[in-house]
Amino acid sequence: MGRRAELSRLRTLLRTSRLLTLTGAGGVGKTRLALEFAKGLPGHYGRVDLVELDAVHDGAALTQSVAAALAVGERAGRSGVDVLVHAISDARRLLVLDNCEHLAEPCAGLIATLLSRCPRLRVLATSREALRVPGETVLRVGELSLPPADAGDDPVALLRADAVRLFVERASSCAPGFTLHRGNGRTVAEICRRLDGLTLAVELAARRAGTLALNDILAGLDDQMSQLSLLTGGHRTGPRRHSELAATIDWSHRLLDPAEQAVFRRLAVVVGGFDTAAARAVCAGDGIAPSQILGILCALEAKSLIAPVSRDAETARFRQLGAIRAYALECLLASGELRTTRHRALEWLNGLADRAGDEVFADQAGSPLAVERDNLAAALADTTVRDGASHPRLELELARVHYQQEQPSAAHALLTGLLREPGGRALGGAVPALAARVACQRAEPAQALRLGEQAVAMERTRNHPAGLANALDARAAARLCRGEFAAAVTDLRECVDVVAMLGRPQDTAWCTHHLAWALLQAGGELEADVLMSRCLPVLRDHAPWSRVAAALHTAGAVRLALGHLESAEALFAGVLRIVPEASFHALYPVEGLALVAAESGDMRRALLLYEASAQARRRLDTVSEAPWRRQLERTVARARTGLPAAARDAAVSGGRRLRGDRLVAYALRTRSDDHRTTADAVDVVDDRSTLTGRELMVAELVAEGLTNRQIAERLGLSTRTVATHLDKVRDKLGMRSRTQIALWVTGAVRSPLAGASPTRPTEPGVPADVRHPPAEIPEQRAR
Repeated sequence: MGRRAELSRLRTLLRTSRLLTLTGAGGVGKTRLALEFAKGLPGHYGRVDLVELDAVHDGAALTQSVAAALAVGERAGRSGVDVLVHAISDARRLLVLDNCEHLAEPCAGLIATLLSRCPRLRVLATSREALRVPGETVLRVGELSLPPADAGDDPVALLRADAVRLFVERASSCAPGFTLHRGNGRTVAEICRRLDGLTLAVELAARRAGTLALNDILAGLDDQMSQLSLLTGGHRTGPRRHSELAATIDWSHRLLDPAEQAVFRRLAVVVGGFDTAAARAVCAGDGIAPSQILGILCALEAKSLIAPVSRDAETARFRQLGAIRAYALECLLASGELRTTRHRALEWLNGLADRAGDEVFADQAGSPLAVERDNLAAALADTTVRDGASHPRLELELARVHYQQEQPSAAHALLTGLLREPGGRALGGAVPALAARVACQRAEPAQALRLGEQAVAMERTRNHPAGLANALDARAAARLCRGEFAAAVTDLRECVDVVAMLGRPQDTAWCTHHLAWALLQAGGELEADVLMSRCLPVLRDHAPWSRVAAALHTAGAVRLALGHLESAEALFAGVLRIVPEASFHALYPVEGLALVAAESGDMRRALLLYEASAQARRRLDTVSEAPWRRQLERTVARARTGLPAAARDAAVSGGRRLRGDRLVAYALRTRSDDHRTTADAVDVVDDRSTLTGRELMVAELVAEGLTNRQIAERLGLSTRTVATHLDKVRDKLGMRSRTQIALWVTGAVRSPLAGASPTRPTEPGVPADVRHPPAEIPEQRAR
């Protein structure tokens, strides 16, 4: 179920490769995929032989087992591999070797020999690690697709996910009459998410639907120590590893050497994933040297016991699937290392917190703990390992992460406890300062000011300049929320003076930018313009992208207020070029460009950009700051009034459907004939065969004759990402070969899916100099 893409990919690969190896975690469905693929092969591939290697435990017996499966007997003067070579000879045959991981080396040797001596033989192997035979093509079998977080309880939307469809099918076979409906949709989706879409785990959980309520199944999965006992009860006739998830994981675990087993079980405490540095901090010790960790991680990934989260980021990150982590935790508990390993994890998190402690404005800096949010929460929830001094500080760091990710309720709950505890008070004004910012997010301006004043009072008694600067900045934020612009300017002037004495130019520039924003609200745009001319170059050269984006936006807003529309548009466009497309940071420059368009008299463009941003804010469930929002609303009301009804409706409709690369391209005017009408933009959005900007760029580079690797180097992507884009191009255009795509790009052929559409997409692609950096945790805009 849900393997159409893999089956298609296998058919393509079999034409050019004589050895295909399906790899993936135990229980992901490699065997079933191999059998389904072999069953659907056309006759010209000749005979198909299946060899199941579950029961073969000795490499010496491998050849005899394969011969027995092929019904080949020994002859006088001919034995071992010679028997197989003689039997296969030059006939067309596909040999399916299932479950090779425990015999990886002898399987590799046998396959290499057979392929070299049997010219028309092809081999399809399943293994939890690659066999590393020359000419081998490896296809990693991933987990089943899961429903998106915003799918809600709509059965139609949920059933688009392969994991949900599998659960429903298996559950209905055990509990006749079982159906997916709004009453149980969320629970089924959450069960599938907890199981990471692991095929065997989903099947085994679904079989429990005949005896347990769905909520009871979900509760059983929440308890890691009982999760594996729940996931049993598969078919009696198959191998035990297909009937119990613990058995299939144990099969892989027994193939590890002692050092690999130690690292495998210790990784169970990093529930939110890990990079190499985290693995060294948590797993090294007691016989495992830090220098061994990287090699062991590579071995665990090769054996499908850890999975990559992302390879496109600067630092590779991995995770254990939930069921595998539950098994590893059982091993860790049995080894007696659980407490020690959890203590190492706590020390590692404290080390990351030490790095965050150097920031003057830590609440608004990208926290090094942001990516470790789940690990941080797990460490704080663990009552068995507590460090009285560090626990409040880690709670503060987790509250900062929640604040930066726009989760004020979670941050508020942590900070409320810290404000009452002695450990929280020991952190000085940092806790009430962050609480003041969170109160602004929660639209509680009176509470925000009270907390801001508390933060300033505490820091004035501590004689701690950096803490005082942060507290003043937080109180200014509260005053801005209340519309007390002059008072905010006073606080920020003092803040700039305090930070300047610390000799930290970047922090001084950041605080100056805050002062400019407050001055803009107070009607002091001329002074704000002068201040931005001083601080913006410093931030451009030294600050992270999120701070540069905020400062560019402030500078653009100031230039807009002064009536300098061209420079305002350039500054807003500069923001859009550096922020991640999926971040709420991208919405501010789009709204700024809408304001510029309105002031320039282009009301259609203004309304279209505004509606596109408003729709995105609804999807992301985020709102802009009150002064900015009021300015937008006044301008949009004027645009609506100034447009005829038909043009207004078209702009609203088009804007609500304009998103992603197309929105960026439209906002940046990346096409020379950008004087198109709003109706043109609507047509672009409605043309479902149109490629995104990135897909068009890939197609054009294919037309230039570049390989996937060369395209990846040109665009700064991974080859895997390029392959994904190319698959989408093929699907959208209904074309299978690179030659067809190249002809389509040059206009020589029309996409069979495009109907009467133009032979080229009418929406511009994003130019090569627009690079979206990896998504980072956003901070608040200037305010």
